[in-house]
Amino acid sequence: MTDLDDETIIVTGASKGLGRSMALHLSERGAAVVLVARSEDELQTVADEAAGETLVAPADVRDSDAVDEVVQSTVDRFGGVDTLINNAGVPGRHFGDERGSLVNTDEDEWKRVMDVNVNGVYLFTKRVLEAMLEADQPSGNVLNVSSGLGRYAVPNAAPYITSKWGLEGFTRAIALEVEDDGINVNAIDPGGRVNTEIWAHLPDDEREEILQPDVMDDAAALLAAQGPDGVTGESMTTEEWEERLG
Repeated sequence: MTDLDDETIIVTGASKGLGRSMALHLSERGAAVVLVARSEDELQTVADEAAGETLVAPADVRDSDAVDEVVQSTVDRFGGVDTLINNAGVPGRHFGDERGSLVNTDEDEWKRVMDVNVNGVYLFTKRVLEAMLEADQPSGNVLNVSSGLGRYAVPNAAPYITSKWGLEGFTRAIALEVEDDGINVNAIDPGGRVNTEIWAHLPDDEREEILQPDVMDDAAALLAAQGPDGVTGESMTTEEWEERLG
């Protein structure tokens, strides 16, 4: 079982789905977990269930001032940031059906998906890396939650797919920038459809048969436990990460 005692981990999109499950699991492993999402009430519910210390930090990942405040509050409370998990993301309003085709996607919707899935990752990663480098800490980890749609494509989901392909490139580029500082930057995807909002349109019986939100818990803990000589600049499925690091 992965030990994360004395680790401080920021999880965005922590109020539900994959983020909620990872946050609770990391707390069980001993980490102090900073819970980030827009709804303070939903975050407080997660905090109440957590086994360890948490910081409820309501914020919109698109808001640079809010991101700065979350990171500063984390440093003030816990002394630093050991791992950032960029999990917050949106699929697009009509993901996977004809209303989600490019010709039916207006500029506001395109921008909304990019702002959350790409710009939000940029803002949080930049600010956390600054904090890590300023602290001159021996190691750190950034984990970006990706998707199989960051490597292949389906119709009627161009905003989401574009954002995830961008996230894959971002992961590799930033890994090269900070590898000499002991900071690992990696991406993880669940390895299939997960019973979260993005697949809410599926029939109940089909949702029960696909992957559940706890699918990434163990792999996230393994990645967060990596030291300065860890794997970096890679993107794998949960199963592949568990085989590599377990």
